[in-house]
Order: sequence, then structure tokens, then C-alpha cells
Amino acid sequence: MTQYLLAVHGNEADYAAITPEQAQEMFAAVDQFNQKLQADNVWVFAGGLEGVGSASVVDASGDAPVITDGPYLETKEHIGGFWIIDVPDDATALQYATEGSRACQGKVEVRPFAPEPPADA
Repeated sequence: MTQYLLAVHGNEADYAAITPEQAQEMFAAVDQFNQKLQADNVWVFAGGLEGVGSASVVDASGDAPVITDGPYLETKEHIGGFWIIDVPDDATALQYATEGSRACQGKVEVRPFAPEPPADA
């Protein structure tokens, strides 16, 4: 089994245009999808993120940490939420991403987690 990140991408303008009724419909669909992931025993973790205005970037690679307000990447689209699932292969991850995309009415990026290096490496 491999863990995959299913990242929901969107932009702040699209999120702001969602009506309260659409939001309730979307929340219900996502909740139903979350329950399916749990029932299928592939659920690891999921969460929705606050808007990009709440993001900060910390760079502690130098002598002193530098903290910058805002997201790391200056793009229109950002990650709005995610699922982490544990499934046997890419095809299964893509199938769940398809269902997740329908539920959240947005684009979902699929990326497997890198394997752990051997203990003696």
C-alpha cells in the first residue's frame, strides 16, 4: 500500500463566488466522500485549509529564521484542502481523486508519498 496526497486546488475568487447553498451541497458531498474513504479503509487524514491570507512562510536555512506573510508560491491557485489515502496503486488513487473532485467540485492533484529510505542508508 502507498499513501497518496489528493490536493484540492482552487483560487480565492472562485471560492468567494460559491453561494451558501452551493457550499452546503459541497460540504455534504465531501462528507459523504469522506465516509466512503473511511468505509473502504483507505482514509488516513483529510482537512480543509484557511485562505491564503492566513499563510506564512518560514525559512530557517540561514543564520536566523525569516518569516514572510503569504503563501510560498505567488499563483492564482492554491491548495484549499487535501486527503491522504492509503491505496495499492496509482489507478486506485486516481479513481478516488475522481470521486473527490466531483464531491468538492474542483481540481484534485494526486501525488504518492516518497518511500522511507532504508534504515541503514
